[in-house]
Amino acid sequence: MTTAVRITDDLVRDAKIFSKIDKRSLTGQIEHWARIGKCAEENSDLTYSLIKDILIGIAELEQGESSEYKFG
Repeated sequence: MTTAVRITDDLVRDAKIFSKIDKRSLTGQIEHWARIGKCAEENSDLTYSLIKDILIGIAELEQGESSEYKFG
């Protein structure tokens, strides 16, 4: 389901720039920022880098890319 949301021209301009860098659609870039922000609010002790790595790991698992971790 999609919902129309009003956002500022400044946010759209910034999202257009970052979407080109990261090869995402404009909508995809804003959704990415929303996911990062949601995770940051729910886990204020985590760094941006760790949040991004966790989201990458989740995406890899969803794509079936996983391997067993061997300790030691």
